[in-house]
Amino acid sequence: MHVLMTGAAGMVGRKLVARLAREPDLFGAEVTRLTLVDIVAPQVPPAFQSKASALTLDLAIRGEAEKLIAGRPDLILHLAAVVSGEAEVDFDKGYAINLDGSREIFEAIRQEGIQNPYFPRVVFASSIAVFGQPFPEKIGDEFFTTPLTSYGTQKAICELLLSDYTRKGVFDGIGLRLPTICVRPGKPNKAASGFFSNILREPLAGKEAVLPVGEEVRHWFASPRAAVGFFAHAARIDTSLLGSRRALTMPGLSALVGEQIEALKRVAGEKAVNLIRHEPDPEIGRIVAGWPRNFDARRASELGFEAETSFDDIIRIHIEDELEGASA
Repeated sequence: MHVLMTGAAGMVGRKLVARLAREPDLFGAEVTRLTLVDIVAPQVPPAFQSKASALTLDLAIRGEAEKLIAGRPDLILHLAAVVSGEAEVDFDKGYAINLDGSREIFEAIRQEGIQNPYFPRVVFASSIAVFGQPFPEKIGDEFFTTPLTSYGTQKAICELLLSDYTRKGVFDGIGLRLPTICVRPGKPNKAASGFFSNILREPLAGKEAVLPVGEEVRHWFASPRAAVGFFAHAARIDTSLLGSRRALTMPGLSALVGEQIEALKRVAGEKAVNLIRHEPDPEIGRIVAGWPRNFDARRASELGFEAETSFDDIIRIHIEDELEGASA
């Protein structure tokens, strides 16, 4: 199997590659070739030194996608994106990367298959940002997509394109509407949702964190470990079970910010909680107010996708995977 991964230098991409190095049949077949792509240089693990290539390029530039698809990868994991807060601030960049870059890949696949049949699987990283208010108490699989941010709009358009190109027999597409992934390792990024991780990650490392919204804010979460599992499962799943509805809301955990903080207290103690500083940010509050809060992700769960059911578990996973089993 030849696997192409865009956004491979990002958090989920790095973790997917690391798990693949440990589990060579993670995607259901032996990976004999691995192409890692991002706007910055992705890292190739030692296990793939002879099989992998790491490329630095911008998918929004015309012709770049064609170079990647010319290698006719069997599985394409399309993770590349400009995050939510940045896409909202920089309108042109958000549409160039999130929409135009995706369309370039989809169209390159179509052109590649015109002369010589080619039918790869495409797993697309979508987002629960495709949904907008007003919300029911729990958003079910039949709820319509009415995004209230540029990022959500870009992802929703790509979901439609994914379904249409699949319907036309261009590729075998599946879209994963990811929860907010928490606790994200590393440094804070420009995602408007970044504070959900910051208020846990920083105190666990003995550092102060800023909370820009109230503790009554509710949201939908899954761990990085669960996110890796989503993509691995999507690579192997029998997509005939999806029918024509190719985008799936991934399972997750609905929790209040206050419940996050209580879980932090149970796992790491009062000292960790005391490192959280409340500083309201009206712009972040406005963006977050339009996000979904709770889901009935029954369809994905019945198809075998799994996530955590406790925020204590999400925090413990971060401690195990990123802090060698012990918080500061």
